[in-house]
Amino acid sequence: MTLRVTNTLTGEREAFEPQDPDSVLLYYCGLTTSDPAHLGHARGWVHVDVMHRWLAHLGYDVRHVENFTDVNEKIVARVGEDGESEADVARHYVQSVIDDMRALNLRRAEVYPRVSEHVPEIVAMVETLIEKGYAYEANGSVYFDVTTFEEYGKLSNQQLDEIEAQGDPDEQSEKRNPADFALWKAGGVDPAAIEEHQHEGASPPEAACETAQTWDAPWSEGRPGWHIECSAMSTTHLGETIDIHVGGQDLVFPHHENEIAQSEAATGQQFARHWLHVRLLETKGEKMSSSLGNFFTVEAAVDEYGTDVVRTFLLSTAYHNSAVYSEATIDEAIERWETLERGYERAVQACDDVDAYATVEDDTLRTAVTTAREHFETAMNDDFNTREALAALTELVGAVNVHVDERSSFDYRALREAVETIEELGGGVLGLSFGGSEGGDVSVAEDLVELLLDVREAERAAGNYKRADELRDEIESLGVEVQDTDDGPTYRLG
Repeated sequence: MTLRVTNTLTGEREAFEPQDPDSVLLYYCGLTTSDPAHLGHARGWVHVDVMHRWLAHLGYDVRHVENFTDVNEKIVARVGEDGESEADVARHYVQSVIDDMRALNLRRAEVYPRVSEHVPEIVAMVETLIEKGYAYEANGSVYFDVTTFEEYGKLSNQQLDEIEAQGDPDEQSEKRNPADFALWKAGGVDPAAIEEHQHEGASPPEAACETAQTWDAPWSEGRPGWHIECSAMSTTHLGETIDIHVGGQDLVFPHHENEIAQSEAATGQQFARHWLHVRLLETKGEKMSSSLGNFFTVEAAVDEYGTDVVRTFLLSTAYHNSAVYSEATIDEAIERWETLERGYERAVQACDDVDAYATVEDDTLRTAVTTAREHFETAMNDDFNTREALAALTELVGAVNVHVDERSSFDYRALREAVETIEELGGGVLGLSFGGSEGGDVSVAEDLVELLLDVREAERAAGNYKRADELRDEIESLGVEVQDTDDGPTYRLG
């Protein structure tokens, strides 16, 4: 069955056709690193992770790139609170995001580019747009002229005369058209632009702005515009045309619309063949958002519920449908995961029972295994419908339970196939922790590492340095990187 995806660009659910029949170029718009990641962010991460896994399951070589926006006034607003400069704050939150990604058992992207590392590529793309007549300089800033790109509005289905003004009010006097958007901004960050984002403990706006990063460009010393960043980073790492561009629904306009315009104007090639947008996570009728303060952080969620429950919750609604975070939806996810986990464990126990090796055949269970695999594959090929994929596995563990409950001896072959199906699809594709497959409760692993480090510290305090060194070697042999600091040991799970 052919994989079909809902393409925002065409408004249709269509057959997925990559440029290369053997590989997929996948780009995901990552976070602005100014706040702790919450479950709204994790919803996008986990769904993109499963897209990656399913494409690999289908046999594609997946090149997955996800950026960090580490240059932004929201980051500057945290100076003095989470670091002494914009770069320090960004680094702090990049590390926090990476830790959250590992806690959620996400497959690693091929590269996580940062804006601060790609300013030369950004400047080069802006120069190309000016040379081709798509952009113009004004008082040291550079703007994209939306009237020069005939297809502007094709992603968001807007007509140019319907589009509202973009950018800060102080830009309007510099722009030819209200809808033109900034590619490069002269100077640093205006203190007035960061005041609304500041928390208690941050530096005064003027002092924070002094730490903001700026770069030399042919037009002025300044900073890149937001939209040009992803175009420069994606073309640098994936080429002029990518197969799948994923992002949040709230980025369709203006961010992704502007990405298309500037990328296709610069290269003359289609920027992305398939645009997939993850619908928002809502709580109490509002979008979960850092700015609204109505969020539940990834770290807190994993600590409270564990990786598998969080992933099950996020995958219980397909990416193209809106999802709701509430006590009821979390309780449903807990029950769904526990049902899957118990059913899998019963299948394993029965499969390893001496009575399972009797010559018994259960056509009902064998059919259930085949049917579950078919339903799972149909669901995933239907625009990555993770809700129905989970339902297929739930049906399978239900059949396992009936088989085990009603028999004193078991159909070994059917049970083995059920176990392997759950591990392959539930573990390998959905990223849940079945039988040592990719997954696992990272919080438990962290607790064990911390316990071992406590034992090591006790040995050091007692003067047993040889034993302490041996413990460190044993911990690192498990793939845990340990670093001793003045404040005590820190670690990173491999």
